[in-house]
Amino acid sequence: MLDDRDAFTAGVTFVREHAGPIVGQVPDSHPAVYFGAVTANTMALTVQLTDTRKVIGMFTPVRDTPGHVVKCLLPLSR
Repeated sequence: MLDDRDAFTAGVTFVREHAGPIVGQVPDSHPAVYFGAVTANTMALTVQLTDTRKVIGMFTPVRDTPGHVVKCLLPLSR
């Protein structure tokens, strides 16, 4: 839900993916927050881990336009 300033915050669990399943491996999951605001047809979205305060990324999706998702095969620094 948007607040009176058209902003939002949502607590989530962020799980890093990697190049395939490994039997018995515990997922690399972290508590995180998605936050940002909406202006007209554009959303400003930031994903941040709450346990390390690391920002995973900042995104700007636009309503009624196709998204572009690329799976990065390089490991993210921890």
